[in-house]
Amino acid sequence: MALHPLTLSLQFADPRHRAQLPRHTVARCIRHALEAPGEITVRIVGDDEGRALNRDYRGKDYATNVLTFDYAHEPVVQADLVLCAPVVEAEARAQRIPLAEHYAHLLVHGTLHAQGYDHEGDEVEAEAMEARETELMLGLGLRDPYRLRAAGSADSSDRPTRSPRSARRR
Repeated sequence: MALHPLTLSLQFADPRHRAQLPRHTVARCIRHALEAPGEITVRIVGDDEGRALNRDYRGKDYATNVLTFDYAHEPVVQADLVLCAPVVEAEARAQRIPLAEHYAHLLVHGTLHAQGYDHEGDEVEAEAMEARETELMLGLGLRDPYRLRAAGSADSSDRPTRSPRSARRR
């Protein structure tokens, strides 16, 4: 599998997981999921910023694990991925999975959204996206995130939040 070039900006508004998210690890997860060259910003936020973004762009008044703001798919994938550290940590704990592995899954998940993958409203698309996520996670040497979730204590409501594929910053 050829890896595509990536320009990555990594921002920590919430520094709690900086040690678990070294730049090379974040870049590896994103590059593995890219199907074209990419310009991606990853921002790690706290509850307040995560909640405000989810409310402003999706109309949902709670912090969520990952939000994807995609701007272009071709010829270069341009997107912002926003991960809410407290939510990611709570989900990993509830699902009894390693924090780094959950972050890897959400980075892959968000990167797929940035390229037009979707899982809301169409079960066929949802299954295709989950299959692609599983393939990518296994390719990274990690486990199938959906099998992990089924084996853990989480129920199906703990699946990755459906990121706002069409959300745009104003």
